[in-house]
Amino acid sequence: MRVERALCALILIGLAGGCTSGEKEPAVVDPAPTAGASAPAWSEPANYSFVLSRGCDAAAPLGRYQATVTNGAVTGATRVGAPAAAPSASAEVDLGPVTGDEGEEIDVPTLGELVAMAETAQEDGAQVSTEFDRTDGHPAKVTINVTDTPGGAECWIISDYKV
Repeated sequence: MRVERALCALILIGLAGGCTSGEKEPAVVDPAPTAGASAPAWSEPANYSFVLSRGCDAAAPLGRYQATVTNGAVTGATRVGAPAAAPSASAEVDLGPVTGDEGEEIDVPTLGELVAMAETAQEDGAQVSTEFDRTDGHPAKVTINVTDTPGGAECWIISDYKV
């Protein structure tokens, strides 16, 4: 099973970057563009579904995935809008999706895992922004940048969240 390179890179870069001072900075909360003063506290339910778009350009994501979470674990994740990429059985190296589409297949995290990944990246010095839905508080967008350039950010946008 392929592990999403960007997630691994974020974790490895964070680990290689060394320890922080031990002080935990609060997560940056940017309100989602819905009505209301602030997002309520969110507690991850055991069962839910959502669509995860990977990429900072919502109009042209690197990949979109319909995910189902059952008993706190992703039990189904299907790529939306593109055929699932699978390397040729004779391929000696992984050259990316055989479909020629941008992006690569990922292991879709639960929303709780995505928030935990953002918190860990922030503790390790990354620039992190997490937006929450103002109606029920679920994460709506997570942006993590472990580089010194604005173009180095990784984004995950959550839509179609259903409990």
